[in-house]
Amino acid sequence: MSLRQMEYFLTVVEESSFTRAAELLHVTQPALSHQIKALERTVGGPLLERLPRGVRLTPMGRAFLPHAERSVRSAAQARRAARAAAGAEGGELHIATVHAVAVGILPEVFARWRSAHPGVGLVLHEYATTQALEEQIERGTADLAVGPPPPDWPGPVVPIGEEEIVLVVPFDDRLAGRASVRLHELADRPWVRCAMEAVVHGRPFLDWACAEAGFVPRTAVRTEHTSTAVRMAAAGVGIATAPAHVVRGAVGEDCAVLTVEPPWTRGLAVFSRVELTGAAAAFTELLDASWPPGPRPGPPPGH
Repeated sequence: MSLRQMEYFLTVVEESSFTRAAELLHVTQPALSHQIKALERTVGGPLLERLPRGVRLTPMGRAFLPHAERSVRSAAQARRAARAAAGAEGGELHIATVHAVAVGILPEVFARWRSAHPGVGLVLHEYATTQALEEQIERGTADLAVGPPPPDWPGPVVPIGEEEIVLVVPFDDRLAGRASVRLHELADRPWVRCAMEAVVHGRPFLDWACAEAGFVPRTAVRTEHTSTAVRMAAAGVGIATAPAHVVRGAVGEDCAVLTVEPPWTRGLAVFSRVELTGAAAAFTELLDASWPPGPRPGPPPGH
């Protein structure tokens, strides 16, 4: 059983067609069929059922699929790790993160990276939740992750800093002129909830914080991404929580930002399954040196 055979198998499954898979792999269809049959002989039975229109997995194929995916991903990660160990001068660095960090922090860091390491390409993998981020790093999808440090993580974790979580309201809200607010003052207000909300003591952070303040938050809408929640809050749907770096550019336009008293913060870290070397170590050092994120310039007056 070879890695190439597993790659061929995964491509056929993804395309549901030997013809399209052969085109993508730049091989002839007979050659592709030969490799799949050789793989099936190795595992001891059929993995794919040929249909008049496409293919589908057999029970053996369904059992084999996740293991093949992990093997191919692990091999790709091994290649990247070996190249990165030689230094930060070539190849690609795969970085995984949640959407809020991708939008609010990484653009400036990526720009600095391109200036310092033009020979190393960056590939960004974005996820809606911290749970999805951790699962993908465990599966070997990326070389490193940037996000809230996961509890009991088995690999290296490098703390970068803390980010403040703020409240977002419309620019004409009755609270918009204030710099801060205590949570109990918002007991009667609707909230825009986000899927990537942090978990504290086994509960979503807002539920926990509001319980400490003596009330249950009333949810107006739930979203996948923090940037969507911010736009919903600006439109008056409800109050949103968001990392301060996500909403820096929006302040003074159509929404206002309030600090909670006492302030809400959460940690940010780089974590990986394996030791951070070469390009991964260089990127971690650059991110640490770039923290905290600087103010983002707003649009010129009148725009």
